[in-house]
Amino acid sequence: MSDPMIDRSSDSADASTRFTNQRQRSTRLILLAARLMFMALVLATPALVVGSVKTEFPATLVVGLTLASGALGLIVVVIDSMSPNKQLASIFGIYLGICLGLIGAYAIGTLLDTIVVAWSLKSDTAVIYLNLTKVSIGLILCYIAVSVVMTTKDDFRLVIPYVEFSKQNRGVRPMLLDTSAVIDGRILDLAQSGAIDAPFVVLQAVIDELQRLADSGDKGKRARGRRGLDMIARMQGAPRIDLTIEDLGFEGANVDRGLVEVAKRNAYRVVTTDSALAKVAEIAGVPAVNINSLAGSLRAQMLPGDRIEVELSKPGENPTQGVGYLADGTMVVVEGGAARIGEVVHSVVTNTLSTNAGRMVFARYDPGDPPPSGSPESMASQATSQPKFRGDAPQRGGDGSDPRGSGRNPRRG
Repeated sequence: MSDPMIDRSSDSADASTRFTNQRQRSTRLILLAARLMFMALVLATPALVVGSVKTEFPATLVVGLTLASGALGLIVVVIDSMSPNKQLASIFGIYLGICLGLIGAYAIGTLLDTIVVAWSLKSDTAVIYLNLTKVSIGLILCYIAVSVVMTTKDDFRLVIPYVEFSKQNRGVRPMLLDTSAVIDGRILDLAQSGAIDAPFVVLQAVIDELQRLADSGDKGKRARGRRGLDMIARMQGAPRIDLTIEDLGFEGANVDRGLVEVAKRNAYRVVTTDSALAKVAEIAGVPAVNINSLAGSLRAQMLPGDRIEVELSKPGENPTQGVGYLADGTMVVVEGGAARIGEVVHSVVTNTLSTNAGRMVFARYDPGDPPPSGSPESMASQATSQPKFRGDAPQRGGDGSDPRGSGRNPRRG
């Protein structure tokens, strides 16, 4: 028989995969339509320009201009298709560099024109050399400006304070989910409870990694991958959760390094259960939220001398110890509780220890003073500690006779 939980996880994973594939197909269709429209306009532009002039031009010239324009448009489309993961910061940096280069070329060209007029250099040879010099200077300045802006775009805001190349987020900073945080699943409960109301972002690289795990031949990895895809599908369907799937490119194939890079570039916060990734993010200056640390800080603080009740479930390392667990999963080691395995015991906290796996509480068994006679606590204790009465087994006195001559419960008179 198949496991219904695995079947539901597989269905959710398939739904998430279909949604991602549909989104990618829609994007490709839009880009294809835009490229076809661009090529049509490029091919029609020479004929429209020539037709708008009253002077008649030979047909060979129109055909040549159309072919040249089409070749130029094809080169632009090829370059565009070879760089699918574009960044707005890079595009704006190139545009700004070209503008700065043209401004510099215009200034130098004006200076050269002034020199030519002052020296009366008006021959055809001088004009040709002058124009060639202007074009060369313009190309050189544009290249240098683009190179400088692209290599220093992260620090360029120090020169122009109002120019920002990174994406700015207003309000609460979004949380970028790591693969381990998605598989863990506790982030879903935190978001649904309202404790975290920030928007969540999942990279397409994380979904691809979960899909590889779901298709793995190892049973454990396959279960983790399906659980992660199921969590993403559940977060998409939750009404109180704002989840966005973004296909943001990054250098290299390391997903953890790419997460830190994307978070730093877009001012995100990284959410993970991997302590090593959290430390790497902090070193890179990226805020990181470790779910394990968050869960540990939410556990109840216990001080020596506090009294707790815990059900002992197994013996401890020492022969006199009993081990139990609180509702939040905290392990409690009770000294003197070895003889009370399976019972709920009262104990007094003696020490606490915080580890990477969680918090441990050490206590000693202390039943405390019995409640006074006639109190509600005493009556409840007596009612729950007496043996069950059976109608077919009459209670007998010390001499073997029925003290009341019947099989009724002696407590009820």
